Amino acid sequence: MEEIEGQIIEFIYQNELNSYTIAILETNEDEITVTGYLPFINVGDTLKLVGKYVIHQEYGEQFKIETFEKLMPKTLDAIERYLANGTIKGIGPATAKKIVATFGEDTISIFKLEPEKLTQIKGITEEKAKEMSREFIENWELWQIVGFLEKFGVGVSSAKKVYKELGNSSIEEIEANPYLLVDIIQNVDFRKIDKMALDIGISADNSKRVKSGIKYALGKISINGHSCVLKQNLEKYVTELLGIDTGFIEDSLIELKVKDEIYIENRDEEQWIYLKYFYDAEVNIAKKIILMNEAKNIKKISSFKKELEKAQKNIDIELSEKQKEAIKQVNENNVTIITGGPGTGKTTIIKTIIDLYQTHGKKVVLCAPTGRAAKRITETTGQEAKTLHRLLEIGKIEDDVKNVNYDVSPVDADVIVIDETSMVDIFLMNYLVRGIYQGTKLVLVGDVDQLPSVGPGNVLKDIIESGQVQTTHLDEIFRQAATSKITLNAHKVNEGQNFIKPQDSSDLKQDFFYINESNRRKNAK
Repeated sequence: MEEIEGQIIEFIYQNELNSYTIAILETNEDEITVTGYLPFINVGDTLKLVGKYVIHQEYGEQFKIETFEKLMPKTLDAIERYLANGTIKGIGPATAKKIVATFGEDTISIFKLEPEKLTQIKGITEEKAKEMSREFIENWELWQIVGFLEKFGVGVSSAKKVYKELGNSSIEEIEANPYLLVDIIQNVDFRKIDKMALDIGISADNSKRVKSGIKYALGKISINGHSCVLKQNLEKYVTELLGIDTGFIEDSLIELKVKDEIYIENRDEEQWIYLKYFYDAEVNIAKKIILMNEAKNIKKISSFKKELEKAQKNIDIELSEKQKEAIKQVNENNVTIITGGPGTGKTTIIKTIIDLYQTHGKKVVLCAPTGRAAKRITETTGQEAKTLHRLLEIGKIEDDVKNVNYDVSPVDADVIVIDETSMVDIFLMNYLVRGIYQGTKLVLVGDVDQLPSVGPGNVLKDIIESGQVQTTHLDEIFRQAATSKITLNAHKVNEGQNFIKPQDSSDLKQDFFYINESNRRKNAK
């Protein structure tokens, strides 16, 4: 790691949600492009940065920030630029210049210790001087939370979230109860926080510690895609994590349930434990899908068989009976699922749906959970597809997953088609269904045997297995796709059969290669 010092003179980009920043840092020798998380930083701030130089393919050399420390400005020019950056109400470039010209190197101590002297500057009253001093001290102390949180393994990207939650008393509140961080930050290092808490005298069986350990465990299971856990498995994990008896866990589970922080579901004589907002997200999805399905089918196209024949001619495609059935179900139902492996004609169905409904003046919106998936469907259909985040005009859901009743701008569409739905987790699906008008058709397309969601839940598979949504399973591999060994082998894996190897079937594309490795770790070296 390398260390550099300088003053921020320009922001090229700054994300308001997480404070990821691209800026120009002026050092004694040069101007350097720096990138990283810089919460509470403004133009004019003097920083010590720790990180490393990297080469960006398009923009050249940059300094990637790992950690930073805010420093007092060391020169009069630096002090003037700091005061002129607009963070202190009533001080602009002209006033900053007058203050520095009047007080010189004593400027900072004047703000901190003798603010009444600021009244020497024309236009600054005693009341304004006190307010300026208060803001100066508050802004200056704000950044200290970053260094403080590093002791708990909390990166600078999360510091802004902590401050937003706890305000100016962040340090005092965390010192009194470090477990607050488990509630505020996703995937925090619990063991480090727990050690700090035990070091300051919190007892091993303290209810705050036990409840925090339970919530941490429930959050951790989401990393593996789960939204709930069996009670006995949760108790075993928390017992080992905290080194306490099961009785303390039972009492804390009752407290958490009473406070509506967890939900306990009785299912098949077993108890499953959810974080409450996980459960609420799943309930929201189920209720909205049922509500959509039971609504009047106002987008239905009459004379469907005749119109489908026209659509086939328009796009010059001959559909199979299974594909026709899938499109018919889209017309007959408000919510439908089309699922099947690679090469089974899902994209052809999407193209037909687009032509069919656009011909009748309906607005069809295409979307996908990732940028790559959206780009692929755009290329294959010739119609613009958006990511779900862009469609719903939302940022990182991870920053606000607890707010499952978040208001979403309604999507202006008659038909919404989501490709690669297997990659959609419960929180993203919850946002989506909250943004759909009653009467809009929703078509979920995907392959449950393909990429699962990174976040918790197995939305597509669970909806299919619920039996509440009309689902068409495509199983015929079409001629062009059937020449690919990748496609054929993907289906064979799902059916539990052996691969077609490169030397087999010379009439197929040689696009699949099987490498037999007995020791993956050795190979990785």
